[in-house]
Amino acid sequence: MNLNSRYIATLIVVGTILSTVYTTAVTAAAKRPNILFIMSDDHAYQAISAYGSKVNKTPNIDRIAREGMRFDRAFVTNSICGPARAVIMTGKYSHLNGFVRNGNTFNGEQQTVSKLLQQAGYQTAVVGKWHLKSTPIGFDHFHILIGQGPYYNPTMKTPTGNIKHVGYTTEIITDEALKYLKDIRDPKQPFFLMYQHKAPHRNWQPSETHISKYDGETIPEPTTLYDDYKGRSSAASNQAMTVAKHLSPNDLKLVPQRGLTEQQSKYWNEAYGPKNEAFKKANLTGKELIQWKYQRYVKDYLRCIDSVDDNVGRILNYLDESGLADNTIVIYTSDQGWYLGEHGWYDKRWMYEESFRTPLIVRWPKHIKPGSTNSDLVMNLDFAETFLDIAGAMIPADMQGKSLKPIFADQTPKDWRTSVYYHYYEFPGAHSVAKHYGVRTDRYKLINFYENKEWEMFDLQTDPHELNSVYDNPKYREVREKMAAELQKLRNQYDDDGSVINFGSVEAKNVKTQLVRRLRFGEFDNNQPSPHGAAITLDGKTAVFTTATAGKWNPEYKPFTIGAWIRPSNATGVIAAHGGESIGYSFGLQDGKVALSVRNGGVLTTVVGPTIENNTWSNVVAILNRQGTVDFIVNGVTTKTKTKAGFLHGPPADGFNVGQDDGSIVGDYDDANGFQGQLADFRLWWGIPEKEVLQEWATTK
Repeated sequence: MNLNSRYIATLIVVGTILSTVYTTAVTAAAKRPNILFIMSDDHAYQAISAYGSKVNKTPNIDRIAREGMRFDRAFVTNSICGPARAVIMTGKYSHLNGFVRNGNTFNGEQQTVSKLLQQAGYQTAVVGKWHLKSTPIGFDHFHILIGQGPYYNPTMKTPTGNIKHVGYTTEIITDEALKYLKDIRDPKQPFFLMYQHKAPHRNWQPSETHISKYDGETIPEPTTLYDDYKGRSSAASNQAMTVAKHLSPNDLKLVPQRGLTEQQSKYWNEAYGPKNEAFKKANLTGKELIQWKYQRYVKDYLRCIDSVDDNVGRILNYLDESGLADNTIVIYTSDQGWYLGEHGWYDKRWMYEESFRTPLIVRWPKHIKPGSTNSDLVMNLDFAETFLDIAGAMIPADMQGKSLKPIFADQTPKDWRTSVYYHYYEFPGAHSVAKHYGVRTDRYKLINFYENKEWEMFDLQTDPHELNSVYDNPKYREVREKMAAELQKLRNQYDDDGSVINFGSVEAKNVKTQLVRRLRFGEFDNNQPSPHGAAITLDGKTAVFTTATAGKWNPEYKPFTIGAWIRPSNATGVIAAHGGESIGYSFGLQDGKVALSVRNGGVLTTVVGPTIENNTWSNVVAILNRQGTVDFIVNGVTTKTKTKAGFLHGPPADGFNVGQDDGSIVGDYDDANGFQGQLADFRLWWGIPEKEVLQEWATTK
C-alpha cells in the first residue's frame, strides 16, 4: 500500500469513528426524556379526586397519579399567580427574582430554566397562561394569553404577532399545545413544553360542555365555611375574600358576560337565565344567601376544572398514540392552592394550608413506581432544578431548590429539608391579605404578620384546620422558641433580609443629553489633519483614563451613548468599562464585532453588532436607547438590534475605565481584556445625542 492509499484509509477510519461518535451523541440526546409541565391556575388539591376530593372527579388527572407519584406535601414560596411562575422559572425566591407581586414585570434577561434547557439541547415552548407581563425569553416557541386572558375568544401573543381565537380558552390552549407537539417541534430533539391553563381562575366561566353540570346537586360545604376568625391575629378577619360578602355579581353570573359570540351568549343565557330568575324570586337572606352563593361559586369552579381534566386527557391520549408517552415525564401542578369555602374564603395568598399547599402529581414511566405517594416537604422552588436534573444539565449553584429526581426513585436524600419557608408581599392589594412570612415543619407552623406586629403558631396535629393559634400558650413556649430559630435560619439560608432585588422593567430616566466625557488623543496615522489631538497606541495592558463612580458618573436607569474612533490590531478588547461583576457595562470588540455588555445583579447580557476591520480606522458607537435595546452605528451606518440589554439598576461600585476593564470584570472575559491598537477619540453621553452630532463625528477625519 502506498503512502496516499494509507492516508486515504486513515481518513476513512477516522471518519467512521467520528461518524459513530456523532451518531451515538445524537442517539443519546434523543433518548433524553421530554418534559411536559402542565399547570392550571388556582387548582385546589381538594378538587382532585386523586387527593380524595369530596366535591368532584378528575379521571384524567387521576390517571397521572395512578401511573405515577402523588405528592401530599407540596408547597409554594409565595401563594399568588405571577410570583409563583417567576419562582418556577428561576428556582429562586421572589425577593431574588424580583417578582414579588402581581403587577410586577418579570425580567427574563436573568437566568431562567428555559434558557438553561435550551443550552442543554432542549427545544423549549410555552403555551397558554404566562402572566409575567414581559415577552417570554428562552423559548423557541410561545403562544400565550395576554395578561390574565378571558375564558372565551382569547387574543394570544406569538413571536410573529397576536392571533385572535374564537372558542373556549381551555380547549384552544390544548389545541395549540397539540399543534406544537404534532407540527412545530423537531422530533429529533427532546422538548420542554410548559402547557399552562387559565382555568380555574376567577371568574370561573364554564364551557358549553359542562355549563349545566352539577345542576340539581348539592356540593358538600367545608366545615369551616362559617369561620368567625376568633383565636387568631387580626389579619384573618381583616381580609376581603369571603364567599358571604365579596363575590361580585359578575363572579356569580348575575349580570351579562362580556366577550361572547351570539351562539355562546345563547347557550349561556339558556343555562343561567332560569336559575337567576329563580334566585331573584327566592329573595334569600342570611345563611341561605351564603349557601346559595357557595353553591353557585363552587359549581362554576368545578365546571372549569372538568374542562381542564378533559383536555389533560386529550394530551395524555396523544402521548400514547404518538409513542411519546414512554419517554416523556408528565408533571401536573397548580401555581398555588385555593379556598373552596374553607374559612369562608375563595382565593389564595395565605400561608394557611389550603393556599400554601399545591397539588403535584408526576408520571415518568420506568422511573416512578405507579400509584406511589410521597410525604416529603417539597416546593415549587424545586421545579427548575428538577427539570435540569432530568435533562442531564448542570444546576447553577445560585438556585435555591432541590431536585426531586431522587425522590421519584423513592430515594429521598438523607439531608432533605425538614422545614419550608414562605413569604407573601402583596399588601396593600387585592383581597387585603397582610404581608407575612413563616416556617412550616412536619407538625408546626409559625407565621409573622410583620407589619401588623402579630404572630400566629399552629399545632397541625391537634388543629389541622388552623383555627386556634398557640403562639401565646405557655405550654408551647419551647416549641415557639425552636420554630423562631428555624425561621431565622431559613431567612438566612434564602438570603431574605427584607430587601427585594430590583429586576423589574423600569423605564429610563428622563435624562437631558449631556456629553459626560470626551477624550481627544490625536492625529490619524495617515497624517491627515484631525481634530482629535495626538492618537495613542494601546498594547492591551493600559487604562488611559479612570475615575470613580460618583456624581455625574452614575449611569443608573439612564439611556446612554458610547463610542470612539479606533484602529484595532486585535479582534477582541475593551474600549471602556464601568462597574464590575454585580452591576456595570463594557464597550469594545468581541471576535471582530463591536459589542455592548450590561450586567445587573450578576446577570450578563451582551449585544453584538457589526464586524470591524483590523488595521483600519472606524467610528464605532453603541446606543442603549429608551427601550433598553441597543443600536450600533459604524462609520455612520446604523444597525438596530432587538435584544434588550436593560438599564443599570444601580450605581456601579467599580469605577470607569478607558482602554481596559480595570475593575472586577463586567463582561465575559477572564482579565482586563485591554484594547489593542490606536485610539483617537472617545466620547460618552448620558442620553442620546441628535443624529446630526453623531453623523458629523463619523465623517470627521
